[in-house]
Amino acid sequence: MRAKRLLVATGVVTVALSVLIFRLWPSFLLVAFAQVLQGITGGVLGPAVVAITLGLVGHARLSEQLGRNQRFAAAGAVAVTLTMALIAYSESPWAMFVPAGLTIPVLISLNQIRAEEIDFERASGAEPADAGRAQRASYAVLLKNRRLLIFAACAALFQVGNASMMPLLGAGLAYEGKRQAAPLIAALIIAPQLLVGLLAPWVGRSAGKHGRKALLLVGFAALPIRAVLFALISNPFALILTQLLDVATGAVLGVLTPVVIADVTKGTGRFNLAQGMFGTVMGVGASLSPTLTGLIVDQFGRSAGFASLAVEGLVAVAVLALFLPETKEELPT
Repeated sequence: MRAKRLLVATGVVTVALSVLIFRLWPSFLLVAFAQVLQGITGGVLGPAVVAITLGLVGHARLSEQLGRNQRFAAAGAVAVTLTMALIAYSESPWAMFVPAGLTIPVLISLNQIRAEEIDFERASGAEPADAGRAQRASYAVLLKNRRLLIFAACAALFQVGNASMMPLLGAGLAYEGKRQAAPLIAALIIAPQLLVGLLAPWVGRSAGKHGRKALLLVGFAALPIRAVLFALISNPFALILTQLLDVATGAVLGVLTPVVIADVTKGTGRFNLAQGMFGTVMGVGASLSPTLTGLIVDQFGRSAGFASLAVEGLVAVAVLALFLPETKEELPT
């Protein structure tokens, strides 16, 4: 699509409408429909924003700009999570209207970007031909792209381990009857996001100067360490400190996932298709995670559930370390 701003605007409005359905018409069929809408927008908004960013700044500056993007995303996550937690703790019925109201500033921000500033060929990772038409590889080239497939496998394994982490921790706290479960979970989300906002620009600059793989290994390795520590501790303050390890994961993967995809698809013109395929693989991993973890917890207990998440994370780290080469190309000086 050339109208990428319109795509983002449509997705944001769809999110707002689905949130209002949760609050105003909480019947089973309508809520299920709203959840489907949420799922669709999840596959649109992230890739569209990244494509706009690539179209604006180009491949060479992508990692640095995505670091800045991640800083603002983290700031937004902190502000909304804190607001929602305070409203939920006070048992106010207005919590659902907060994300819906944020549609307005998003649309205003989109309007500040001029359509002609977004280079269409650059936004798709294409190399322009002499005749001015972008050169695009066939769809099948992505299925033969070894580096893309290896990275997708790592991401899927990571999601299988990561998607159940916070739900499993939150369920354990709620089961134990801790009244502070809601504010504690909010703190477990807010504290890392604050540091992600500070760290993400550095990650983007460092990846641009020194490469991606070392940073990726740090981000992936934080998952099994968190899982093991969550299985062993229950002190609220210690839980928050442990969750700070998620800073490495959030800052690194939030910035570098689209950067690595752009690296390995550069010149194909299929960057956005690769983003979509990658998102599908990660979605499958995230969908499998609660089912597999739930079965393990049901049979063997909460500690075994965290242990399984740690193993899945370790496998992802091993595959990344052994099979994915550095993807940053050396630029001519």
